[in-house]
Amino acid sequence: MSNLLPILILAVGIFAVLALLLLAFSGPGGGKGMSKRLEAVRERHSNSQEVMAQVQMKRILQRRDSDMDKLVKRFVPNPALLRQRLERTGKNWTLGSYGGTCAAIAVIVTIILSIQGLPLLLAIIVGLFLGLLIPHKAVSILINRRAEKFNARFPDAIELLVRGLRSGLPVSETLTVVAKEVPDPVGSEFRSISDKIRIGRTMDQAMQETADRLGTAEFQFFCITLAIQRETGGNLAETLSNLSDVLRKRAQMKLKIRAMSSESKASAYIVGSLPFIVFGLIWSINNAYMSKFFEDERLMIAGGGGLIWMSIGAFIMAKMVSFEI
Repeated sequence: MSNLLPILILAVGIFAVLALLLLAFSGPGGGKGMSKRLEAVRERHSNSQEVMAQVQMKRILQRRDSDMDKLVKRFVPNPALLRQRLERTGKNWTLGSYGGTCAAIAVIVTIILSIQGLPLLLAIIVGLFLGLLIPHKAVSILINRRAEKFNARFPDAIELLVRGLRSGLPVSETLTVVAKEVPDPVGSEFRSISDKIRIGRTMDQAMQETADRLGTAEFQFFCITLAIQRETGGNLAETLSNLSDVLRKRAQMKLKIRAMSSESKASAYIVGSLPFIVFGLIWSINNAYMSKFFEDERLMIAGGGGLIWMSIGAFIMAKMVSFEI
């Protein structure tokens, strides 16, 4: 019983922290609650065609949600943000598939660690941690890859817009040309903008919705440029040409910084992963020897302190090689 006491204390502490975080972020604040009520009143009593179309779209999306999607919504603090992250990947992933993947990883990891001799409570904690971490990191990687592809081809799309404007085409027609000529993901995003404009959305609304979904600074620059030019006037083709040049130089600067910091990042990854690799190798070779790590209170305290110091070091190194352009 004395051997299980530190593990029980650690598990209770972790679950208490998770519960506090869930309570802190799951419930809507007063401002959000008031906004939702005002939005509901506006949807109920408004005669605007645009508001009615938005209400109809929400109902269609709610009908499309499966039972698994509704179950995930109950446990996720902000399902709208998670759905937006899944949309940014460019994949047809739903909340249900994401939640099922998290649960499957957690169960598989827990079973494997329990078979290897890890205490059941600690195996459940590790399984839950990896079940939440691995899908989150996978989604982040896919989002970053799609954003990089978009940013790499976006200056070419702007150049095509400039050529269309200089030839006398209106902005709406040039957007359609870009949607047809530029490969995905740029083409698909501009195709979505053209479709929204065709069904009655204003250009500003369609642009802003795409900017919110993409979450890239480059497209936000594009939206701001169009908004300022519409208010102040001037040569739109020349303004977009300058923007394209700025985005190309910004991309070059990013690549230069990545090349200069790649050696430091590789060293940090290698040094940071060595303790875990060695621990796993010794665990696979001599299970009985490493099992004492979870029985002796002194080893558990030393291991927890080492993880804390490693986390602090990793945070400092990440901030040192992180640059905003």
